[in-house]
Amino acid sequence: MSKEKSDIQIDSEIIDGIREGNNLAIQQLYQIHFPPIANMVINNRGSREEAQDIFQETVMVLYNKISDGDFVLSSRLQTFLYAISKRLWLKHLTRGEAKYHKDSIDDYGESLAAEEIIEDHEVKEANLVQMEDALDGLGEPCRTILYDFYIQGRSMTAICEKFGYTNADNAKTQKYKCLQRLKKIFFKK
Repeated sequence: MSKEKSDIQIDSEIIDGIREGNNLAIQQLYQIHFPPIANMVINNRGSREEAQDIFQETVMVLYNKISDGDFVLSSRLQTFLYAISKRLWLKHLTRGEAKYHKDSIDDYGESLAAEEIIEDHEVKEANLVQMEDALDGLGEPCRTILYDFYIQGRSMTAICEKFGYTNADNAKTQKYKCLQRLKKIFFKK
């Protein structure tokens, strides 16, 4: 990995720090995770103050879960916090409140709706990892052909020239065969 620490390591350090009462962990949590949540609230008819209230409530949900002692983070911390914040903000908007009431945290102690969002995200994340593994198992030139076409948006003519196929139809046939192999590998796992 090119980063010094992975996101998973940082998430784990923050969780452990909160569990141990380390104020630096809370500061790091705010520094890393508040900006995207503030953007979500502000972009959805909220103010910076409301974003701060929502984030504070979200941190309290996280803190309570960690304090219970059996908390295991099963997604990225950003995903967990964002899901909780989004649910809190949506509830705030549907109530039509002028100010956010802090007593609503009890409504989210279990955060069931947020956990459903997290589970959906985890399934998608697992599928992406499985697809990445399938692509790795595909080999060349199939991997590059599919990458060039679907990710880079290259034309079949450009792929034809890159790989030396006699015409774009031959490249298209090869892409189709590669896609079929990828499907077999993906669904076999």
